Amino acid sequence: MSTRLITPLDKYIAGEFTRIFSVTIMGFPVLVFVIDLVDNLRKYQEKGLTAKALALSYLYWIPDTLFMIMPAAVLFATVFSIGTFTRYSEITAAKASGISFYRFIAPIVVMATFAMGLDLVFSEVAPPANAERLKLLAGTSSNAMDDRYNFAFASDEGRVYRVYTLSVREKTLNDVEIEERGGPRRPGLLISAKRGHWTAQRGWTLQSGVLHVIPNETADLAFSFDSLVDRRLKETPQELRATERDPAEMRFAELTRFIKALERSGADVNTLKVERMLKIAIPVTCLIIALFGAPLATSSQRGGAAYGIAISLATTVFFLVLIQLTKAIGGKGLISPDMAAWIPNLLVGSFAIILLARVRT
Repeated sequence: MSTRLITPLDKYIAGEFTRIFSVTIMGFPVLVFVIDLVDNLRKYQEKGLTAKALALSYLYWIPDTLFMIMPAAVLFATVFSIGTFTRYSEITAAKASGISFYRFIAPIVVMATFAMGLDLVFSEVAPPANAERLKLLAGTSSNAMDDRYNFAFASDEGRVYRVYTLSVREKTLNDVEIEERGGPRRPGLLISAKRGHWTAQRGWTLQSGVLHVIPNETADLAFSFDSLVDRRLKETPQELRATERDPAEMRFAELTRFIKALERSGADVNTLKVERMLKIAIPVTCLIIALFGAPLATSSQRGGAAYGIAISLATTVFFLVLIQLTKAIGGKGLISPDMAAWIPNLLVGSFAIILLARVRT
């Protein structure tokens, strides 16, 4: 049974695809790193980054780079492998043997599906690595003891903290206000305190403040306190010191919680919703771009390698521009943010269906 499912031709096609895919997946990150180093070398020198820290930052950048270039690598591998088969009339020979074009590209579709799964893994691996990279480039380890003044912080649970002064060194807060919106089954809370102190054992202890319990829009029950331990104020001084996290630093579930917290505080989260859905849409692009590139590459015998490069680069640039365009449209709320993330795939997928239907099988 396995012999009929996987033929020597399938192995040959998959091997050719894998060879080109592997070269591309290793070469693209190096190219990205070289371009980044040339563009930002002076900035890195001004920050006093050591060669070790810079090399480590690029190591942390690998998962995110692979996540972004995986569809392009699949496209290059598809176009060049199909182009090679076309130039040497291997597709024509396969058709003469009773193998349709759709069956011929089946191994490439399987490999593209594998690349899609791998890209989904990178979408979850990349965020913590990006966070470490940004710490290295920003010198977070050297300025982690700095204070922060007059800021607001939205927690994952939907609470909003307004703090006048935070001292990470002394683990204290001054003039803090905590707002927790109520729901149908629980009252809203508003806590204001003059000071707060954090310990690893008890967390935050607030001092000299007032606790407001707001069961509805007209009632307000106020209680003064000398000392109050807020178990739901779970963030450490270092976490409160951190500035707003970039979507690239958060996994899908973390970004979902962050979006919900911002929504409860009344913030505009359309752009973040597009970024979240792109964590799924970009990996799916690997499969769609293979179905698009396979029939398009059958005419590459006219221009050889140059034609294949032109197709791949033009499609990649078009796709990246389309992502930025739809991200802006979704961010403005003109269409659903989730739909905006899928528009590039829908357009390219439509072209793929048309091209596949026109291929001589």
